[in-house]
Amino acid sequence: MWVRTATEIRRQRRRKAHSCWNHLIIAPLWPMHGVNLGTLLRTCDAVGACMAVPRLPWVPAALQTGNTLRQPSCVHWVKGPVRWLRDQRESSDIVGVELTDESIRLASLPPARRRTVVVLGHERTGIPPEATELLDVAVEIPMVGTGVSLNVAVAGSLVAYKLAGLV
Repeated sequence: MWVRTATEIRRQRRRKAHSCWNHLIIAPLWPMHGVNLGTLLRTCDAVGACMAVPRLPWVPAALQTGNTLRQPSCVHWVKGPVRWLRDQRESSDIVGVELTDESIRLASLPPARRRTVVVLGHERTGIPPEATELLDVAVEIPMVGTGVSLNVAVAGSLVAYKLAGLV
């Protein structure tokens, strides 16, 4: 087995942070824990996505703490999450990570073919009903353990990798 060196791996990656032309936006619009935002920011960089976050007083500090990357990350600031989602529907597919009667399993989710927004809800209450109505598709992440859900950072990362076509 041949193991690539860090230099070889860096040569294969993009030279600089992407610009906002990106087709994938990860949107934890009702965050509960700042540490999840930092983790998602790293995932966004890994899959070449942008991140959309609400303008809450504690969010900038959470992103700054979580951003251990050398380059600035692509972050969109959202004033009103439901209104922002309505605006995004004109140019994007809206995928929500939520349990609904019509949710599809993560394994059945195809890679994004056009601009896609991944909506992540609050860790306790999920995506609010008025935002759930705006989803084009809801995705379920199957679990066999005793927990009822994954945390937002893990769930968002799994869906981001799937939509980016990297798994």
